[in-house]
Amino acid sequence: MSDEHPEWLNIADRFLTRQAASGNGERIALRLPDGVVTYAELELRAARVAGALRELGVRREERVFMALPDGIDYVATLFAILKIGAVAVMLNPTLKAEQLCALIDYCSPAFAVVFADALERWEAAIAASGSPALQIAVLGGEAGPWPRLDEVTEQVEPVVENAKTHRDDPAIWLFSGGTTGLPKAVVQTHRSYANTTALYTHAVGYRPADVTLSVPKLYFGYATGCNLLFPFSVGASAVLFPQHPTAEILFEQIGRHHPSILVNVPSMVQQMVNHPEAASQDLSCLRFATSAGEALPVPLYHRWKEVFGVELLDGLGTAEMWHIFLSNRPDDVRPGTLGRPVEGFDVRVRDESGKDLGDGETGQLWVRGDSQALGYWRNLDASKQVFRGKWVVTGDLIARDANGYFHYHGRDDDVLKVKGKWLSPQEVESCLMRHPGVAECAVVGVEDGEGLTKPIAFVVPRGATDDLEAELKQHVLRQLEAYKHPRQVILLQRFPRTHLGKIDRGKLKAMAEAETA
Repeated sequence: MSDEHPEWLNIADRFLTRQAASGNGERIALRLPDGVVTYAELELRAARVAGALRELGVRREERVFMALPDGIDYVATLFAILKIGAVAVMLNPTLKAEQLCALIDYCSPAFAVVFADALERWEAAIAASGSPALQIAVLGGEAGPWPRLDEVTEQVEPVVENAKTHRDDPAIWLFSGGTTGLPKAVVQTHRSYANTTALYTHAVGYRPADVTLSVPKLYFGYATGCNLLFPFSVGASAVLFPQHPTAEILFEQIGRHHPSILVNVPSMVQQMVNHPEAASQDLSCLRFATSAGEALPVPLYHRWKEVFGVELLDGLGTAEMWHIFLSNRPDDVRPGTLGRPVEGFDVRVRDESGKDLGDGETGQLWVRGDSQALGYWRNLDASKQVFRGKWVVTGDLIARDANGYFHYHGRDDDVLKVKGKWLSPQEVESCLMRHPGVAECAVVGVEDGEGLTKPIAFVVPRGATDDLEAELKQHVLRQLEAYKHPRQVILLQRFPRTHLGKIDRGKLKAMAEAETA
């Protein structure tokens, strides 16, 4: 094993403690609404929170829920958990009580760190769960019977020496980005975070002078990397703000902090280019923006480039491999592709038997590398399906072209069989996105009364909606084979979203089934 990933590895050492002690202590780590925080200041804060967690009874290897808005408390708590050898489980802080209850029963955490304004939801979730002994530490506001983490932090000594953790010890749990049901908890290790950070930051070129700004919040693994661990690995700084991101907020943050890297997702790319004041925004500070989480339609890529003149790097990663392993590069962009494999990852296109397919053929995505998770928590059957020796079979459908660039064709469980032929919803969605009346869209399949699958399109319109449904059907018919056109177009004001902010296709399918019943 190389020195990059020694047997004893704690990523709190790798990304924070060493930076604070290596001459970068006075460099800015975080840029916040009320000021900046240096690496040395953040290291001390995290060490004090680690002491408080230990004082409150958190033990090595125990799972600690984090449900916090982006800010210094989030980052300090995350590194504090790692410092004492516990395991961080990052949650969306806006989850409802019933969702929290399900996750408590599934993950069996020993402890949770939450903000006071969410306390009522957490207490209801604990009362309804099978884990009434779950302990809470509260930040800000009224804590009721629970200890206030900030008060305990002031009363204890900081943790001076980080726990000696193994490179294959669990570090941070992620949740799979599934669009239906309870998400699967992915048990990721210290090695995974160190490995992908080293490989991806080299591939796209993170620099010490970079300032990063993210649309996804830190509980989303995509942002944990691009807007925290990646910049920290090179001594750069991250912009954090607690509000739900909107185009207006992002333009304001860009104008204030002048980031060089914007971590984006297709839905926000759409909002930004459609904003009435988009043409007057100055995004020249950006070296590049990234896109992941969902497929980036080619027309949307070109609109972004035309409006803002900033390169947009599409890529693909999974929670099972932690982060992005297929990506375009700043100097190597092929619109409509996921780019090439990040060096250090082996990506193959294979059929259902595991046989390699040739260029131009669509098959399952198999990937291997040192960022592979240990498996899914309490789900051996699913783990066996996805984790196959050194390989992870992601459930994505891709094709490699003759030049070595990979093309995305959707999820294998989303592909529809219509009139005996396979149909990728993404192909229809990309076609719909080329229509000027479409702001956002999604296509699902619904069985009719005879058991035949029909594609149904959901569309968030832009502008007038008169005759839009019929026009969109004809728009697809003119450009794609007839069997691919949506049999019905349903207009929505907004899409339902999962806990990770992705379009909830399960809910859309239920809506389509109800609409066509």
